[in-house]
Amino acid sequence: MNVLDFQGFKTRKEKIVMLTCYDYTSARIVQESDVDVILVGDSAAMVMHGHGTTIPADIEMMCRHIESVARGAKDKFIVGDMPFLSFRQSRTDNMHAVASVMKAGAHAVKLEGIEGNAETIAHIVKSGVPVMGHLGLTPQSINQLGGYRVQGRGQSAAETLLREALACEQAGCFSLVLECVPEKLAAEITETLNIPTIGIGAGVHTDGQVLVMQDMLGLSSDFKPRFVRQYLDGRAVLLNAFNTYASDVKSGNFPTADESYGQ
Repeated sequence: MNVLDFQGFKTRKEKIVMLTCYDYTSARIVQESDVDVILVGDSAAMVMHGHGTTIPADIEMMCRHIESVARGAKDKFIVGDMPFLSFRQSRTDNMHAVASVMKAGAHAVKLEGIEGNAETIAHIVKSGVPVMGHLGLTPQSINQLGGYRVQGRGQSAAETLLREALACEQAGCFSLVLECVPEKLAAEITETLNIPTIGIGAGVHTDGQVLVMQDMLGLSSDFKPRFVRQYLDGRAVLLNAFNTYASDVKSGNFPTADESYGQ
């Protein structure tokens, strides 16, 4: 898959499947799956490093994760998140950050928001780097938004979000993530735009969907937003395996003779 295929998905009305991934071992499994696109998101700061928000993610953190995923998923289209404020500096610094993400193995970058970013996005695109936009709930702006809230409710907010979506397309974004947006508004934006939309908490009418791997695998017992469907009770599966291993070691059932070396 390459960046041109995104438009083909929308034209054919075929859904795009995107999933986050942050490490080599998981990437090798995703490589064998039917998932279309990997997002190495700044959500790594939360699910891999234990931070409360995505804000602590920086370019160095993102590049280490992108490099690991790129080694494990050589045939998947990889989108790398531009972390907090990495694209809100001087043009030189912005482009150094973009270059680092691309050289780490990404095929495109993702930027949150459009206000104040349109010229930056256009410059990045003109420099040969595909840009995925991100509107609605933008986690890097969580302190300004006042929490993890649905965005675009009410006529005025909906009209603003639609204008921003059109601005992302005009700036050169090849696709757009819509996060925590009312289903009807997401459908309207999807119908209006020529570029495909990828939803997370935005209903079924977007051109694709993305979820955080740890959420859909049920690895976080204390976090289950409404839009997440858990396809596995991963926490229970792993906990059972860990406890069975501990029991086997303590009882002397592991290792057996077949799992040991002779003379």
